[in-house]
This record gives sequence, structure tokens and C-alpha cells, in this order.
Amino acid sequence: MILFPLTVATLTVVAGLLAALALRRLPTLRLQVIGLGLVAAALPLGAVLFSGLVMLEPDYHVPVIAIALGSGASALAAAIVLGRPILMTTERLRAASKTFASGDLSTRAAVLGPAELADVASSFNDMADSLTRLFDARRELVAWASHDLRTPLANMQAMLEAIEDGLADPADYLPALGEQVGNLSTLVDDLFELAMIDSGSLTLELRETELSGLVGCALRGVQAEARARQVTLESRVDSMLVARCAPEKVERVLQNLLANALKHTPSDGSVAVLAEPEGGGVRVTVEDTGSGLPAESLKRMFERFWRGDPARTARGAGLGLAIARGIVEAHGGRIWAENRPGGGARVSFTLPSS
Repeated sequence: MILFPLTVATLTVVAGLLAALALRRLPTLRLQVIGLGLVAAALPLGAVLFSGLVMLEPDYHVPVIAIALGSGASALAAAIVLGRPILMTTERLRAASKTFASGDLSTRAAVLGPAELADVASSFNDMADSLTRLFDARRELVAWASHDLRTPLANMQAMLEAIEDGLADPADYLPALGEQVGNLSTLVDDLFELAMIDSGSLTLELRETELSGLVGCALRGVQAEARARQVTLESRVDSMLVARCAPEKVERVLQNLLANALKHTPSDGSVAVLAEPEGGGVRVTVEDTGSGLPAESLKRMFERFWRGDPARTARGAGLGLAIARGIVEAHGGRIWAENRPGGGARVSFTLPSS
């Protein structure tokens, strides 16, 4: 009596596994879901009908058939009710991805359906936002780089034409030509370093470094400009404070931050560098007594070619803070800007201490 039900159950399981393997070969998810619904209804229905017809008296055949058909129909209806939303959500995701891939970067997927598919749609939208920002940044990079390359080249061409036409003495334009070449070299070096940062190929030789000496070198690099602007430079760094970093790269970060702070600090103001332990690392801060930062600058100041001042000049390509962010992040730290409660701006970044 037990052998027959076990045999039917075993055959049902084997048939289900074989059906599942066959369903995996179907080319679309829609066909697989439809097939799964049919198999889920047909196998129990067949097993119950076969068992009832063999084991029960003929008087019970009709009720067994009716119960089996009702159960199978219920299972099929449940499969349709559950499978249809999944298929519709999947189709919406598929359509959104195709539209996005065709070039419509504004396309976003509706975050609907079961939690897993809603997470996929949300991740797709996050990816689309990131790619949109990337393409916008690329277009902006080309536009700003073209501008910053075109301006010194046009100046050089004008000076060379004046010399060729005998309208100017070559000696008069040599300093200006040298300055323009320097601007171009700086821009090309900055673009090359940004490319290395973006590709992850920036090489850092980390070693234990006393921050007081590092900060002192950076301050000496901008001392002449600070004196010309009548801005006081200050350093408040513990002589025993040590960070594990690439000193020449961190010094460049400090010089970029100091140059930016000096640019926005009025005469008789001050710029200070502070460093203190924080958590498992070190926090370095450059603060000034200027007018502070507007909301848009706080949000975008570390973007490449961003300048809070809309007036553009040939000097300075707006890459310094973007490079600073890349260097800090390559150390595993973070960098951010905020306004000081007493006025002025404050830019901080973290470094590992060991």
C-alpha cells in the first residue's frame, strides 16, 4: 500500500526536475514563467488523478477528478496572478534599458513590483544617474579644456604674428610667450594627472611623515603670494603628529587648497592650516577669513573646471581642487568643504595614520 504512493511521488519529483531542466532551455523569461505555471498545475493534477483512479473505487472517481481539476485550476490561476506582475516589471526594465542604451540618457525605470525587482530598478536608475553625470562631465571637460587651451594658443599666435610682421621686438614678447607656454604645460600636466587618477593608475609611495614639516613646506610655497596680498599665514600642527601618506602628493593638495584660500581672502585676513588626530587617522584643515562659500560652490567646488567666479581668465584651469580630491581619495581619505561659523571657509581632508 505504501509502495504505490512512494512510487507516484518519486515519479512526480523526477518529472518535475526534468520539466525544470527543459524550461531552462526556453529562450525568454515569459515562456519560462508560463511553462512553470503549467508544470506546477499539471504535475500535482496528474499525480492526484492517477492515484485516485488506481487506488479508489469507481464511485469516487468523479469527485476525485473534480477536486483535482479545481486544485489544478487554482494553482494555474495563482501562477498567472503572481507571474504577470513579474513579467510586466521585467518588461518595463528591459524597455528602459533599451531606450537608455539607444542614447536617451533621461530614461529611468519605474521602481515597482516585488522588492528584488524594485531594487534592480533602483540600481538601474542610480547607474543611469552616474552615467549621465559622467557624460556631462566629459562634455564639460572637453569644453573647458578647449577654452583653456585655445586662449594661450591664440595669445601666442598673435604675438608671433606681430613679431613676424615687424610690429614688435621679439625680446618684448619673450617673457609673455614663456608665461603662456608655462600655462599650457601646467594644464597638460594637470589633465595627465587627472587621467591617471580616473584610471586608478596613480602611484603612491606611502611612508610615515611628520605633518608639521609637510605643512611648513606647503606654506613656504605660497608665502610670497600671501605677502603680496597682505594675508597672514598660520600653522597649528602638533610636531609629533604623523600620517602615512605620499608626502609630495599631500603637499600638492595643501598648496592647491592654500592657493584657493588666498584667492578668496581679503587683505589683512588670515589663512591657517590645522591638523589633529581623528578616529584612526588624521584630519588636516585649511581655513580662511574670507567671505565664505555659496551653496553651489560647496556642492561643486571639487568638480573639474568648476569656478565659483564666472569670470574666466587664461590663468588657472580649475583643476586644482579636483586633483586634490583625487589624491586624497587615492589615500583612502575624504575631502569636504564647509563655512566657518565665524565667517570664512574651511576645507578638510583625512589621511591614514598607520
